[in-house]
Amino acid sequence: MIDLRRITDLWRRCDVVVRDLPFGLLLAVASLLPALHGKGTQVGDLPARPFDALAFVVIALESLPLAVRRRWPAVCLALVSLGFVLDQLRAYHVFTSSAMPIALISAGAHLERHRRATVVLLSVAYVPLALALGRIGASERVEGYVVFYLALALAWGIGAWLRSTRAAEAERRRHVAEATRAAERTRIARELHDVVTHHVTAMVVQAEAARYLTAAPDRLDATLSAVTDTGRRAIGDLRHMLDLLKADHDTDVGMPSAGELRTLVEQTRQAGQPVEFAEEGNPAESAGSAEFVTYRVVQEALTNALKHAHGSPTTVRVRYGEKEISVEVGTDGLGSRAGSPGGSGRGLAGLRERVDALGGEFSAGRQAGGGFVVRARIPAGSRS
Repeated sequence: MIDLRRITDLWRRCDVVVRDLPFGLLLAVASLLPALHGKGTQVGDLPARPFDALAFVVIALESLPLAVRRRWPAVCLALVSLGFVLDQLRAYHVFTSSAMPIALISAGAHLERHRRATVVLLSVAYVPLALALGRIGASERVEGYVVFYLALALAWGIGAWLRSTRAAEAERRRHVAEATRAAERTRIARELHDVVTHHVTAMVVQAEAARYLTAAPDRLDATLSAVTDTGRRAIGDLRHMLDLLKADHDTDVGMPSAGELRTLVEQTRQAGQPVEFAEEGNPAESAGSAEFVTYRVVQEALTNALKHAHGSPTTVRVRYGEKEISVEVGTDGLGSRAGSPGGSGRGLAGLRERVDALGGEFSAGRQAGGGFVVRARIPAGSRS
């Protein structure tokens, strides 16, 4: 069987001149058919003349240049115009004279330079053609020449419209590509912030605590082991992120989910933060990216608790509903900030963007009795 898709692909790979040539050849062959003699475009209304040797030259001039109408539109238009003038003056009225508006459309669409000069030159050249036709006996009135000129101008206008439409589409695609790249850079920066900030904050807090445990070797060894484990997890998460950035990698595979919250809470406890964790319900099968955002909300909130309220009792409550996941992370007081890195505020802003993108609600602020609370309502079943 003939594979039409393969043939189509091969045809599209051909040079543009090869793809444009068949149309010109078709017009040339059609002009040689006896039934189409004298059926071409007529200006001046001169009686048709039988074909002679020059008629075949006219056919070639009007048809074959169409092969380069997209690559060299100015050359195509000049040759077709020359053939058209000879055709009208000799009154062959060959069928290929219909190539004139096609050449004008192509030039209007593809000509890059000297567009205005081309229009002026063609317009000026039309006047001597009309005068020459009148001197050799053409019976066309002035209004007829004007109407034909307007038809040619319309052909050029169609080409110019196609050109502007193509340019507008290219500009739209460029803006979409730039917006996509910007969104991807923002996503990558957000992921790096979430992963690096959490692990580095835990390591700094643990290392700071180790300075005061020199008199307790067992506790010092456990703290340093926790620092080592946190560093290894950070390296593993970063490698995983780099794998996700590969073009041939599924970016949804292996991403953190709400089911890993217990591990996250335990890591925070090892960093010296007292955390009370409570879960209610089970994640829905269609939770989609809601689980991932839930994980990031809890991760960022615990990171901020380590940085700004180290040692303060912290509560994490997660409730899974049929249509949404509710998250609340709060601290009872300011605690200690000794040895903790400062924050830039990007984390909470990034969380708000994540939650808003899924149509949820996010809030973060100080409590009336002291401390800080982060709340989020994340619709389940949202698409990534």
